[in-house]
Formats: sequence, structure tokens, C-alpha cells
Amino acid sequence: MSTNKFVVFLSLLAVLGMLLAACQPAAAPTEAPAAVEEEAPAAEEEEAPVAAEEGGLICVIVPGVENPFFGTMQEIAAAKAEELGYETLKLVHDDDANKQLELFESCIAEGALAIILDNAGADASVAAVQKAKDAGIPSFLVDREVSEEGVAVSQIVSNNYQGATILAEEFARLMEEEGPYIELTGRDTDTNAHVRSQGYHDVLDALSGMEMVAQQTANWSQTEAFDVMESLLQANPDVKGVICGNDTMALGAQAALDAAGMGDVIVVGFDGSDDVNDSIMAGKIDAGALQPVAEMANQAAIQADAFIKTGDTGKPEKQSIDMVLLTPENACQYTLFAPNGKTSCP
Repeated sequence: MSTNKFVVFLSLLAVLGMLLAACQPAAAPTEAPAAVEEEAPAAEEEEAPVAAEEGGLICVIVPGVENPFFGTMQEIAAAKAEELGYETLKLVHDDDANKQLELFESCIAEGALAIILDNAGADASVAAVQKAKDAGIPSFLVDREVSEEGVAVSQIVSNNYQGATILAEEFARLMEEEGPYIELTGRDTDTNAHVRSQGYHDVLDALSGMEMVAQQTANWSQTEAFDVMESLLQANPDVKGVICGNDTMALGAQAALDAAGMGDVIVVGFDGSDDVNDSIMAGKIDAGALQPVAEMANQAAIQADAFIKTGDTGKPEKQSIDMVLLTPENACQYTLFAPNGKTSCP
């Protein structure tokens, strides 16, 4: 073979080799599974914000937990909120509107999703509730109303007037509708104190034999009620009955009467606390009126959850729940401000 033909032959082989290499399958498809595996974590990361949006913080603020009424209110509301998947921050304002405002500011700074509040005064609390609203945080009021509508989402309260009238009727019956009595009233800045007193007097003032010989505030305090009662007994040793604006004052009044050897004086309270229910069953305090604390507290948490999730509670802002008269015949049937399942008392 000539040299020229050999060179041509080699050239043809080289061209054929390049053509065959060009026809081989590309290696890229073998890397495709790795690309799919790398995309999977990204899909999981996209779902993370949904989980982060669940739950959140709800503040539960009450006057002071040394009063079992407020302590129970806070515990029940917080427990329901936690059951619904939220974290809770439990705070007390001690009936100090300035402290209450500071607590609201703290909740706003913490990014709370809602505030459940038993407030520090009908007028004085409006600014704090409005400040939370302006920050996009809804408030759900229990037990005590504020003086303006539209700043809170819900105001869930006992029917204080109805409770006061049924208790006053029982008080008059126990007094046989005659004789001198003393009234211990609640904190003057609390709308409930005035509503209850009005309910008492709408019943008692219509009875000619009933004579109120003294009326004084003890500011919802058991200790203050004891001191006030001691002083009033000196001026009114013939008093036949004492009607109180709440249970802690009734306990203080009863203690002062017992200390003075006047345990037969009729005493009635207002709340339905376990301490007073026990006293009723023991034959000390004579009657009371049960506030549905458990229902109010649970409803506040449930409505907060609904509003956070949907922007609506499905209920009006102002909600009122009727109260129950407590006597020796039924006082044992209630524990922690709610029915306990008992159907009769010993």
C-alpha cells in the first residue's frame, strides 16, 4: 500500500471514531436523581412557615390572684388557651390602671396574639385596650366591662343585676323583710360594685320594714371588710343582717361578727367561691350568688381562638350570663365556680 493511501485510511478511521463518540448517550441523565434529591429539602422548608403560624402567645391579666375569684378566672382561661395550642403569660395588675397599661405594653412588645382581661376600672382601662387594638391585638374582657364599646372584641360578664336581685330577695326573706342591715360595697371604680348595689336596693328599698343603717366600701378586700365591720358594729350593735358586694368581704364580715359574738347575724356574699360555699354548708354565711366564672373564662379563650383564626367570634361584643342563687340546699353542688355533678346536699 502506498504511503498516501495509508494516510487517507488513518484519516478515515479518525473521522469514524469521532462520529461514534458523538453518538454515545449523554452522561447527564445519570445525575438526575441527585438533582431530585436536592430539591426535596426545599419542599420541606416551604411548609415550615405554616407550622410556625400555629399557636402563639395569649396574655391573661387579672386584678390579683389572692382573691380566689380572680385566681380561678385566670387559671381556667389560661388552661383553655393552652388546650387550644397557645402559650400563655399570666399577669396581675392589682387594680392599678397604670400597672395594667404597662402590662399591655409588655404584651404588645412580646407579640401577643390576644389579651384576656379582667380590667382595672371601666373608664381607666379604655386606653390600654385601645392601645392593644391599635397594635392589632384584640382584647377579650371577662367579669368587668369597660365604659366604651368597640375597643374590645368581646365583653363577657355575669348578669350582675339579675344576680343582685335574686340575692336581695333571699336576704329579705331571711330577714323576714324587717330590721336594720349593713351593706358592704366594692371598689368604687368598678362598675360591678354599682350594678350590684343598685340591684340590692331595687329590691330592699321597696320593703318598708328593711332599714339600711350603714353603707361603706371595703374595696373587695377580706381584711378591710373585717376592719370596717368591727367599726360599724360599735355604732350598730343591733344590726340584723349584712349584705356584701362579693364573697371575700362576706368572709371578712362573718369573721368580725364571730369575733364579736354575733354569729347569728345574717350574712350573704356574691361570687360563689368554694370558701363561701363551705361556709354556707357549715351554717355560717347564709346565702350567695354564683358567678359562672368557668364559663366566662372558657368562652374568652374560645372566642380569642376563633378571632385569631377567622377574624370573627360569631357573637356580639357584649355577652351576659345569668347567675345562680346559692343556699344550704345547693351550695355543695358547685366547685371552682361551676357545677360539680352532685345532685343534692347533706
